[in-house]
Amino acid sequence: MSSVTLKGIYKRYPGGVTAVSDFALDIADKEFIILVGPSGCGKSTTLRMIAGLEEISEGELYIDQDLVNDTPPKDRDIAMVFQNYALYPHMTVFDNMAFGLKLRKTPKDEIRARVEEAARVLEIEHLLDRKPKALSGGQRQRVALGRAIVRNPKVFLLDEPLSNLDAKLRAQMRTELTKLHQRLATTFIYVTHDQVEAMTMGTRIVVMENGFVQQIAPPQELYETPVNRFVAGFIGSPQMNFIDAQVIDRGGVTYLHFGQSEIALPKEKGRKPEVLACVGREVIMGIRPENLHDEDMFLAQFPDAQVNMLVDVVEMMGSETYLYMTCEDRSITARVSPRSTTKPGDQIKVAFDTKRIHLFDKETEKAITN
Repeated sequence: MSSVTLKGIYKRYPGGVTAVSDFALDIADKEFIILVGPSGCGKSTTLRMIAGLEEISEGELYIDQDLVNDTPPKDRDIAMVFQNYALYPHMTVFDNMAFGLKLRKTPKDEIRARVEEAARVLEIEHLLDRKPKALSGGQRQRVALGRAIVRNPKVFLLDEPLSNLDAKLRAQMRTELTKLHQRLATTFIYVTHDQVEAMTMGTRIVVMENGFVQQIAPPQELYETPVNRFVAGFIGSPQMNFIDAQVIDRGGVTYLHFGQSEIALPKEKGRKPEVLACVGREVIMGIRPENLHDEDMFLAQFPDAQVNMLVDVVEMMGSETYLYMTCEDRSITARVSPRSTTKPGDQIKVAFDTKRIHLFDKETEKAITN
């Protein structure tokens, strides 16, 4: 068992700065939890409090039901992988991976067996005699992971471990880390500002902003039912489009009116009591780029939800095409078929998939409906 429980955790610094506020989370054994959010949101501070590298100002932290607020880091049975790898430059890969075990007076035969097994899992057996300066960024990252694995900790803590790698290697290491989590069958707590990493790796994601937890949910739930505008805008790439719109009730149909444009909501969404309560008010409409379409079949499918747009930039990505458009002084992004023939400068009609529209309260920014 390697569960972690945080109850009402706060981190306050001298001068009245509160970095983390009322953080509460139950992490089950073998979960892969991701803490995600913009720089300065408190995610790394939370990880460091779990590690014991930062003192907890208020609240309780349990590892396997044991209160560990005052337990030194070395006695928490956790292993941390840092952003900068933190390898000893004068030591070989073998000695870097074995260092923690040597400090614990582990027998030499056991050290060798553990290091060689970790190196085999990470496919770095051929690097054991090299020093860090002779390794690539990806190889150094594997060594840092190997140093954590050999200790057989209850919990792995990873603080933006892939941020120094190039895009191709980062994508490869995401897959490797997911496989590693499955193979080791232990608890991972992973900090990142990259929502692609969060969406592809985590069993659950914790979205943070300004020290507060905004939402905790599995990736798909977070994507489809964000609780507020911040989560909706942070999760997803390209990010969700937001348009201020007025809610209108006409002839038993609910419309969203913005500028010279108007779209009709389907009955199952538009006649919800929480939506009808907004009639006559402005709300924030959100729609993801993949739910905007320029193809004839979609234009025929959504005759009451078409808007004129000016295409500014077209990015062909191979498997998809991004259209960056202007709609009445608003910037709108659509992710469309790679077969799209739309060109920069075109004036086109774009169909909104109205079943996929999100509405947020303009004052509180909380979700009205997803």
